[in-house]
Amino acid sequence: MMDPPPHFPFDRDTHEMKMDAAALSPDRLIELDSRYAEEIALKRDILAQDRRYYCHTPESTLPLQWKTLELLLPSMARHHPQAFALEIHGDRWTWTNRLLSTRATFTPGDPDTLPCPPLEWIGRQVQEDLLLMDERDDGEMVLVAGLLCFAAKWCLDDKIGLPLLNIHDPVPGFRKRVGRPADLMMRRLKPSRPVGRWNWSIAPTDRLNLSPATAHEWSPAGQGITPENAGERCHLRLERQTLSRLPDTRGILFTILTYRAPLATLEAEPEKLLRLYRVLQSLPPELAAYKGIAPYRDALMTYLEATSSEDWP
Repeated sequence: MMDPPPHFPFDRDTHEMKMDAAALSPDRLIELDSRYAEEIALKRDILAQDRRYYCHTPESTLPLQWKTLELLLPSMARHHPQAFALEIHGDRWTWTNRLLSTRATFTPGDPDTLPCPPLEWIGRQVQEDLLLMDERDDGEMVLVAGLLCFAAKWCLDDKIGLPLLNIHDPVPGFRKRVGRPADLMMRRLKPSRPVGRWNWSIAPTDRLNLSPATAHEWSPAGQGITPENAGERCHLRLERQTLSRLPDTRGILFTILTYRAPLATLEAEPEKLLRLYRVLQSLPPELAAYKGIAPYRDALMTYLEATSSEDWP
């Protein structure tokens, strides 16, 4: 069985839509775990199949892409010295990835010194998906570039060029409940003061790539879920999200690291399953539909009730 999730996202018994963003150490933007080799290989396979769909790196965003490297590489080398090393000699940077047994020397700002655009180059070396937003002259934060291989039912084609609130319009209640706080948080984000948050969903598969283009491959997984198999087939899917202001720019780097684990991995902690039951009980129907839970919600609730019954009040 897979390991339990690294974080439990519920601190109360009812569902609440809120940002829940907290200050984050600048050296904790990129994380590593035992899934590294598997997920980097999966990213490479996905990009080989359809790079254009999963990677948008317009030339106009090159300054932000280079700033992303300038932000991430020193941080990764400091926080994960067993895996990465960075040497800087004048305008030449040498990056060593011990996990992939690769070494690259390049000049920041010179695209001819890397084999692909900077955001794609670094995105192929981290488990996280990487997105870039930039502030327009009218103050709107707009998605301008990204490498997105492990999205939960959305894609860059549908979001590139959209402001923050429009990006989240499909989320029921987002604009009304958290739209303004989210917008203010991004506008007020300061360099060297990143924030982090967790997002959650429940998926009937452990598949990482849930892009709309591959829906025919994963959407049937929601069929046939019963109270007897829900623990193994329903996965708590967590996104560790970070937001960082890129130095000397109006741009923001948004990272998403996705974890997933069968709910059965929580059976040793029935109080958590009980809390999840109560959260789902209070989840509005439109949000259950948006998160894809509606077709098997009854079976899931029956499983959670039975599995956490020893702690039932």
